Amino acid sequence: MTINEIRELSLEELEVKVNELKQELFNLKFQKTLGQLQNTAKIRDVKRTIARLKTVVTEKTGK
Repeated sequence: MTINEIRELSLEELEVKVNELKQELFNLKFQKTLGQLQNTAKIRDVKRTIARLKTVVTEKTGK
């Protein structure tokens, strides 16, 4: 997702996306522990996307 796509989402949609990505991150970490994960860079990408989403949530709420 690009930052422009993220900024177009509503707060509710952002929260849903954050929760989905947190679940995906958990699954990726679990796969890494079991030795099933081939592309470990995916973990970094998911973390960065979560950070981008949280940044936009903070911008929109004004906190």
